[in-house]
Amino acid sequence: MKTALITGANKSIGFETARQLLRLGYHVFLGSRDPHKGQQAADQLRVEGYAEVEPLPLDVTDPASVAAARAALGQRISVLDVLINNAGISGGMPQPTLTTAVSVVREVFETNVFGVMEVTQAFLDLLRASAAPRIVNVTSGLGSLTLHNDPTWKYYPVKGAAYVPSKAALNAYTIMLAYELRDTAFKVNAVDPGYTATDFNHHSGPGTVAAAAARVVRAAVLGPDGPTSQFFSDDNAPETGLSPW
Repeated sequence: MKTALITGANKSIGFETARQLLRLGYHVFLGSRDPHKGQQAADQLRVEGYAEVEPLPLDVTDPASVAAARAALGQRISVLDVLINNAGISGGMPQPTLTTAVSVVREVFETNVFGVMEVTQAFLDLLRASAAPRIVNVTSGLGSLTLHNDPTWKYYPVKGAAYVPSKAALNAYTIMLAYELRDTAFKVNAVDPGYTATDFNHHSGPGTVAAAAARVVRAAVLGPDGPTSQFFSDDNAPETGLSPW
């Protein structure tokens, strides 16, 4: 049975991604900063009939928590097939570039960029043990620098000093990671789940959590001929599914 770890998996897109992977026969570990919420999420999925799910306390901004999660997971499995770096924060909106406190930018980067790096490095050995390892970094269409410089883009006015640069940095990290793993069986991609109605945006997005999670899952289960080092975005590029960086 294939295994998957999802960060920030106790609610919203992460939770639905877990549900969809469970439906496909994966054993899923729900990474959650709050152990109680992680347990509640796992219990809910078990009530729905999914037995192959376990909570895993994991705060991506705390190196000690990441190390403890790696040790705990290593006692359960020797192979991790999928890592989905889903945990993320916005830092609150709006974020005017001229007035947003640098401390806010640091806080957002701690979760959206440094947390992803910390988790990826910690669990890389378990991923290397897989015959077909997959890393999915959940990004945002707002991370596209090309589109942010295009006045005709539908989201052109949506700028920000913290969230947008953090996702652009995450995209850059995805490219670097994919390059270093280019001669292996790894597939490393960034996925924009789309403007989805979640707590993250006060349920203002038009997209559904189910559709958003399906985009993430699609990258998580890529076959051996699937692409790597891509920025998937049905929202930004409905014709091709590939967003400009």
